[in-house]
Amino acid sequence: MSSPTPNLTWRCLPFDALHARNLYALLQLRTEVFVMEQNCVFQDMDGADARCFHLLGEAADTGALVAYARLVPAGLKFTEASIGRVVTLPAARGGGLGHVLMREAVRALHGLWGVQPIRIGAQARLEAFYRQHGFEPASAIYIEDGIDHIEMIRTA
Repeated sequence: MSSPTPNLTWRCLPFDALHARNLYALLQLRTEVFVMEQNCVFQDMDGADARCFHLLGEAADTGALVAYARLVPAGLKFTEASIGRVVTLPAARGGGLGHVLMREAVRALHGLWGVQPIRIGAQARLEAFYRQHGFEPASAIYIEDGIDHIEMIRTA
């Protein structure tokens, strides 16, 4: 499934449909932000990718990956379906791309598995961002990989 947004093309693919270049690009982006930029050593490749869908926001002119999210089926990370590994290319930030990414991720998840609650494990510093997309706190703050997190839920 794909839908264009200004200057971006969105594709949502199961793991087995990812070409080696797509997989390399998404792992490179996740590592650049979650490991290098956030200075956090953690096991990004956690064994869940093969059971998830991968939302790719690619530059329409070059095909370069600029935004990404992992769509997680219910029962894998949480009882509810989830959106994780939400990331934008550092050079593409500041113009609202993260909000576009979240709208696309919610739309894609509902398209795959129907309208339903979505639970996320958000970095606590991004609580206000996720609130703008209908997520509400559902836990106390906890430490994951050395970073404050909070579970949030978006009701159906």
